[in-house]
Amino acid sequence: MSANPLSPETKRATVPGFSFRKLWAFTGPGFLMSIAYLDPGNIESDLQCGAIAGFKLLWVLLGATILGLVCQRLAVRLGVVTGKDLAQICHSYYPKAPRWILWVLVELAIIGSDMQEVIGTAIAFSLLSSGRIPLWGGVLITIADTLVFLFLDKYGLRKLEAFFGLLITIMAVTFGYEYVVVKPDQVEVIKGMFYPYCSGCGSPELLQAVGIIGAIIMPHNIYLHSSLVKSRVVDRSKKQEVSEANMYFIIEATIALFVSFLINLFVMAVFAEAFYNKTNHDAHEVCLNSSSPHTGVFPDNNETLSVDIYNGVCMQP
Repeated sequence: MSANPLSPETKRATVPGFSFRKLWAFTGPGFLMSIAYLDPGNIESDLQCGAIAGFKLLWVLLGATILGLVCQRLAVRLGVVTGKDLAQICHSYYPKAPRWILWVLVELAIIGSDMQEVIGTAIAFSLLSSGRIPLWGGVLITIADTLVFLFLDKYGLRKLEAFFGLLITIMAVTFGYEYVVVKPDQVEVIKGMFYPYCSGCGSPELLQAVGIIGAIIMPHNIYLHSSLVKSRVVDRSKKQEVSEANMYFIIEATIALFVSFLINLFVMAVFAEAFYNKTNHDAHEVCLNSSSPHTGVFPDNNETLSVDIYNGVCMQP
Protein backbone atom coordinates (compact mmCIF):
# COMPACT_ATOMS: atom_id res chain seq x y z
CA MET A 1 0.00 0.00 0.00
CA SER A 2 1.55 3.34 -1.10
CA ALA A 3 1.86 6.28 1.28
CA ASN A 4 -0.67 9.04 1.06
CA PRO A 5 1.13 12.09 -0.44
CA LEU A 6 -0.97 14.37 1.76
CA SER A 7 -0.38 12.50 5.01
CA PRO A 8 1.47 14.23 7.89
CA GLU A 9 4.29 11.68 7.66
CA THR A 10 4.90 12.47 3.99
CA LYS A 11 4.80 16.21 4.65
CA ARG A 12 7.35 15.90 7.46
CA ALA A 13 9.62 13.96 5.16
CA THR A 14 9.51 16.66 2.45
CA VAL A 15 9.61 19.80 4.62
CA PRO A 16 13.26 20.86 5.08
CA GLY A 17 14.62 21.19 8.60
CA PHE A 18 16.50 24.26 9.79
CA SER A 19 20.30 24.28 9.91
CA PHE A 20 22.54 27.22 10.83
CA ARG A 21 25.25 25.69 8.67
CA LYS A 22 23.00 25.80 5.61
CA LEU A 23 21.84 29.31 6.52
CA TRP A 24 25.46 30.44 6.50
CA ALA A 25 25.95 28.85 3.08
CA PHE A 26 23.02 30.87 1.73
CA THR A 27 24.02 34.08 3.56
CA GLY A 28 25.31 36.87 1.35
CA PRO A 29 22.85 37.91 -1.38
CA GLY A 30 20.44 39.46 1.13
CA PHE A 31 23.09 41.63 2.77
CA LEU A 32 24.48 42.64 -0.61
CA MET A 33 20.95 43.61 -1.65
CA SER A 34 20.30 45.49 1.60
CA ILE A 35 23.01 48.04 0.75
CA ALA A 36 20.37 49.70 -1.46
CA TYR A 37 18.32 50.29 1.71
CA LEU A 38 21.27 52.18 3.23
CA ASP A 39 22.51 54.31 0.36
CA PRO A 40 22.99 58.11 0.65
CA GLY A 41 19.45 58.68 -0.62
CA ASN A 42 18.05 56.72 2.31
CA ILE A 43 20.26 58.52 4.83
CA GLU A 44 19.27 61.88 3.34
CA SER A 45 15.60 60.93 3.53
CA ASP A 46 15.99 59.73 7.13
CA LEU A 47 17.67 62.86 8.44
CA GLN A 48 15.28 65.22 6.62
CA CYS A 49 12.29 63.26 7.87
CA GLY A 50 13.60 63.33 11.43
CA ALA A 51 14.23 67.08 11.28
CA ILE A 52 10.84 67.91 9.72
CA ALA A 53 8.47 65.36 11.26
CA GLY A 54 10.31 64.18 14.36
CA PHE A 55 9.35 60.64 15.35
CA LYS A 56 5.91 60.83 13.72
CA LEU A 57 6.79 58.97 10.51
CA LEU A 58 8.72 56.02 11.90
CA TRP A 59 5.70 53.85 11.13
CA VAL A 60 6.10 54.75 7.45
CA LEU A 61 9.71 53.53 7.59
CA LEU A 62 8.60 50.29 9.24
CA GLY A 63 5.77 49.72 6.75
CA ALA A 64 7.98 50.49 3.74
CA THR A 65 10.63 48.06 4.99
CA ILE A 66 8.03 45.30 5.41
CA LEU A 67 6.69 46.01 1.92
CA GLY A 68 10.27 45.91 0.63
CA LEU A 69 10.74 42.49 2.23
CA VAL A 70 7.64 41.25 0.40
CA CYS A 71 9.10 42.46 -2.91
CA GLN A 72 12.46 40.82 -2.14
CA ARG A 73 10.69 37.57 -1.28
CA LEU A 74 9.09 37.56 -4.73
CA ALA A 75 12.49 38.27 -6.30
CA VAL A 76 14.06 35.38 -4.38
CA ARG A 77 11.36 32.94 -5.41
CA LEU A 78 11.66 34.02 -9.04
CA GLY A 79 15.42 33.46 -9.11
CA VAL A 80 15.42 30.20 -7.15
CA VAL A 81 12.50 28.51 -8.89
CA THR A 82 13.23 29.55 -12.49
CA GLY A 83 17.02 29.85 -12.37
CA LYS A 84 16.65 33.19 -14.17
CA ASP A 85 16.69 36.76 -12.94
CA LEU A 86 13.98 39.31 -13.69
CA ALA A 87 15.90 40.80 -16.62
CA GLN A 88 16.16 37.38 -18.30
CA ILE A 89 12.46 36.76 -17.71
CA CYS A 90 11.62 40.11 -19.30
CA HIS A 91 13.86 39.23 -22.25
CA SER A 92 11.94 36.00 -22.73
CA TYR A 93 8.50 37.62 -22.64
CA TYR A 94 8.94 41.02 -24.34
CA PRO A 95 9.13 41.42 -28.14
CA LYS A 96 12.33 42.79 -29.67
CA ALA A 97 11.28 46.45 -30.02
CA PRO A 98 10.20 46.94 -26.37
CA ARG A 99 13.39 45.15 -25.25
CA TRP A 100 15.58 47.68 -27.07
CA ILE A 101 13.57 50.64 -25.79
CA LEU A 102 13.78 49.35 -22.22
CA TRP A 103 17.52 48.73 -22.59
CA VAL A 104 18.15 52.33 -23.73
CA LEU A 105 16.01 53.72 -20.90
CA VAL A 106 17.83 51.59 -18.33
CA GLU A 107 21.25 52.67 -19.63
CA LEU A 108 20.22 56.33 -19.40
CA ALA A 109 18.94 55.76 -15.87
CA ILE A 110 22.23 54.10 -14.90
CA ILE A 111 24.24 57.02 -16.29
CA GLY A 112 22.07 59.53 -14.42
CA SER A 113 22.35 57.54 -11.21
CA ASP A 114 26.12 57.14 -11.55
CA MET A 115 26.58 60.88 -12.04
CA GLN A 116 24.90 61.73 -8.75
CA GLU A 117 26.66 58.88 -6.94
CA VAL A 118 30.09 60.04 -8.13
CA ILE A 119 29.40 63.69 -7.30
CA GLY A 120 27.84 62.75 -3.96
CA THR A 121 30.84 60.63 -3.00
CA ALA A 122 33.21 63.44 -3.98
CA ILE A 123 31.25 65.85 -1.75
CA ALA A 124 31.40 63.31 1.07
CA PHE A 125 35.20 63.06 0.80
CA SER A 126 35.42 66.85 0.85
CA LEU A 127 33.24 67.09 3.96
CA LEU A 128 34.99 64.28 5.82
CA SER A 129 38.40 65.82 5.11
CA SER A 130 37.23 69.35 6.10
CA GLY A 131 37.84 70.55 2.55
CA ARG A 132 41.36 69.13 2.24
CA ILE A 133 40.27 66.83 -0.60
CA PRO A 134 38.89 68.92 -3.49
CA LEU A 135 35.87 67.77 -5.47
CA TRP A 136 37.96 66.71 -8.46
CA GLY A 137 40.13 64.63 -6.11
CA GLY A 138 37.02 62.97 -4.70
CA VAL A 139 35.90 62.11 -8.23
CA LEU A 140 39.25 60.44 -8.96
CA ILE A 141 39.08 58.47 -5.71
CA THR A 142 35.55 57.35 -6.58
CA ILE A 143 36.69 56.14 -10.00
CA ALA A 144 39.53 54.21 -8.35
CA ASP A 145 37.32 52.54 -5.74
CA THR A 146 34.89 51.51 -8.49
CA LEU A 147 37.72 49.59 -10.15
CA VAL A 148 38.60 48.06 -6.77
CA PHE A 149 35.04 46.73 -6.46
CA LEU A 150 35.35 45.18 -9.91
CA PHE A 151 38.56 43.42 -8.84
CA LEU A 152 36.83 42.17 -5.69
CA ASP A 153 34.13 40.66 -7.87
CA LYS A 154 36.81 38.82 -9.84
CA TYR A 155 38.08 37.27 -6.60
CA GLY A 156 34.66 35.75 -5.98
CA LEU A 157 31.19 36.84 -4.98
CA ARG A 158 31.60 35.56 -1.43
CA LYS A 159 34.47 38.00 -0.84
CA LEU A 160 32.37 40.85 -2.20
CA GLU A 161 29.49 39.81 0.05
CA ALA A 162 31.84 39.73 3.05
CA PHE A 163 33.18 43.18 2.22
CA PHE A 164 29.71 44.73 2.05
CA GLY A 165 28.78 42.86 5.21
CA LEU A 166 31.72 44.62 6.89
CA LEU A 167 30.48 47.99 5.63
CA ILE A 168 26.99 47.32 7.01
CA THR A 169 28.50 46.33 10.36
CA ILE A 170 30.47 49.58 10.49
CA MET A 171 27.33 51.59 9.72
CA ALA A 172 25.34 49.73 12.38
CA VAL A 173 28.02 50.31 15.03
CA THR A 174 28.59 54.00 14.24
CA PHE A 175 24.93 55.00 13.92
CA GLY A 176 24.06 52.81 16.90
CA TYR A 177 26.72 54.63 18.93
CA GLU A 178 25.20 57.99 17.95
CA TYR A 179 21.78 56.70 18.98
CA VAL A 180 23.10 55.70 22.41
CA VAL A 181 24.92 59.03 22.89
CA VAL A 182 21.98 61.22 21.81
CA LYS A 183 19.45 59.15 23.83
CA PRO A 184 16.21 59.85 21.94
CA ASP A 185 12.92 59.60 23.84
CA GLN A 186 12.25 55.83 23.71
CA VAL A 187 8.52 56.25 24.32
CA GLU A 188 8.27 58.59 21.34
CA VAL A 189 10.32 56.19 19.21
CA ILE A 190 8.02 53.25 19.98
CA LYS A 191 4.93 55.42 19.52
CA GLY A 192 6.24 56.66 16.18
CA MET A 193 6.82 53.10 14.96
CA PHE A 194 3.48 51.58 15.90
CA TYR A 195 1.03 54.51 15.89
CA PRO A 196 0.12 55.04 12.20
CA TYR A 197 -0.92 58.65 12.47
CA CYS A 198 0.80 62.00 12.01
CA SER A 199 -0.75 64.62 14.26
CA GLY A 200 -0.53 68.18 12.96
CA CYS A 201 1.20 67.12 9.75
CA GLY A 202 0.90 68.97 6.46
CA SER A 203 2.39 68.86 2.99
CA PRO A 204 6.06 68.91 4.17
CA GLU A 205 5.50 65.80 6.28
CA LEU A 206 3.54 64.12 3.48
CA LEU A 207 6.41 64.82 1.09
CA GLN A 208 8.83 63.20 3.53
CA ALA A 209 6.58 60.13 3.86
CA VAL A 210 6.57 59.73 0.09
CA GLY A 211 10.35 60.18 0.09
CA ILE A 212 10.79 57.38 2.63
CA ILE A 213 8.75 54.96 0.53
CA GLY A 214 10.59 55.98 -2.64
CA ALA A 215 13.98 55.53 -0.97
CA ILE A 216 13.09 52.07 0.39
CA ILE A 217 11.13 50.49 -2.50
CA MET A 218 13.47 50.49 -5.50
CA PRO A 219 12.85 48.42 -8.66
CA HIS A 220 16.52 47.80 -9.41
CA ASN A 221 16.81 45.89 -6.15
CA ILE A 222 14.34 43.30 -7.43
CA TYR A 223 16.50 42.73 -10.51
CA LEU A 224 19.63 42.55 -8.35
CA HIS A 225 18.28 40.12 -5.75
CA SER A 226 16.75 37.76 -8.33
CA SER A 227 20.19 37.58 -9.95
CA LEU A 228 22.26 37.22 -6.77
CA VAL A 229 20.37 34.14 -5.55
CA LYS A 230 21.53 32.29 -8.68
CA SER A 231 25.04 32.27 -7.22
CA ARG A 232 24.10 29.31 -4.99
CA VAL A 233 23.89 25.85 -6.54
CA VAL A 234 20.34 24.47 -6.30
CA ASP A 235 19.12 21.27 -7.95
CA ARG A 236 15.81 22.52 -9.33
CA SER A 237 14.72 19.00 -10.21
CA LYS A 238 14.38 18.33 -6.46
CA LYS A 239 11.49 20.11 -4.80
CA GLN A 240 13.07 19.86 -1.34
CA GLU A 241 16.23 21.68 -2.43
CA VAL A 242 14.17 24.46 -3.99
CA SER A 243 12.10 24.77 -0.80
CA GLU A 244 15.26 24.86 1.32
CA ALA A 245 16.84 27.55 -0.83
CA ASN A 246 13.69 29.68 -0.69
CA MET A 247 13.49 29.31 3.08
CA TYR A 248 17.11 30.20 3.80
CA PHE A 249 17.19 33.09 1.34
CA ILE A 250 14.05 34.57 2.91
CA ILE A 251 15.43 34.18 6.44
CA GLU A 252 18.67 35.87 5.39
CA ALA A 253 16.82 38.69 3.60
CA THR A 254 14.65 39.22 6.69
CA ILE A 255 17.73 39.52 8.92
CA ALA A 256 19.44 41.87 6.46
CA LEU A 257 16.42 44.16 6.15
CA PHE A 258 15.93 44.14 9.91
CA VAL A 259 19.49 45.42 10.29
CA SER A 260 18.88 48.04 7.60
CA PHE A 261 15.69 49.11 9.37
CA LEU A 262 17.58 49.56 12.64
CA ILE A 263 20.22 51.71 10.93
CA ASN A 264 17.58 53.90 9.26
CA LEU A 265 15.76 54.10 12.58
CA PHE A 266 18.94 55.21 14.35
CA VAL A 267 19.51 58.00 11.82
CA MET A 268 15.92 59.24 11.84
CA ALA A 269 15.64 59.15 15.64
CA VAL A 270 18.96 60.94 16.18
CA PHE A 271 18.06 63.77 13.81
CA ALA A 272 14.54 63.96 15.23
CA GLU A 273 15.96 64.43 18.71
CA ALA A 274 18.59 66.94 17.57
CA PHE A 275 16.81 69.00 14.89
CA TYR A 276 13.03 68.71 15.27
CA ASN A 277 11.35 72.04 16.16
CA LYS A 278 14.69 73.82 15.99
CA THR A 279 15.45 77.12 14.23
CA ASN A 280 18.43 78.22 12.16
CA HIS A 281 19.56 80.30 15.16
CA ASP A 282 19.73 77.17 17.34
CA ALA A 283 21.86 75.36 14.77
CA HIS A 284 24.01 78.46 14.23
CA GLU A 285 24.83 78.59 17.93
CA VAL A 286 25.83 74.92 17.94
CA CYS A 287 28.06 75.45 14.91
CA LEU A 288 29.80 78.41 16.55
CA ASN A 289 30.65 76.26 19.56
CA SER A 290 31.99 73.40 17.43
CA SER A 291 35.32 72.88 15.70
CA SER A 292 33.69 72.51 12.27
CA PRO A 293 34.94 74.79 9.46
CA HIS A 294 31.38 74.99 8.07
CA THR A 295 30.04 77.41 10.68
CA GLY A 296 28.42 79.68 8.08
CA VAL A 297 26.07 77.02 6.73
CA PHE A 298 23.14 78.02 8.95
CA PRO A 299 22.03 81.68 8.88
CA ASP A 300 21.44 83.39 12.20
CA ASN A 301 17.65 83.80 11.98
CA ASN A 302 14.52 82.29 13.50
CA GLU A 303 13.31 80.43 10.42
CA THR A 304 12.50 76.72 10.78
CA LEU A 305 15.60 74.60 10.41
CA SER A 306 16.07 72.75 7.11
CA VAL A 307 18.65 69.95 7.17
CA ASP A 308 20.44 67.84 4.58
CA ILE A 309 23.61 65.74 4.63
CA TYR A 310 25.82 68.72 3.78
CA ASN A 311 24.68 71.24 6.40
CA GLY A 312 24.23 68.51 9.00
CA VAL A 313 27.99 67.96 9.07
CA CYS A 314 28.69 71.21 10.91
CA MET A 315 26.61 69.95 13.83
CA GLN A 316 29.18 67.22 14.47
CA PRO A 317 31.74 67.96 17.19
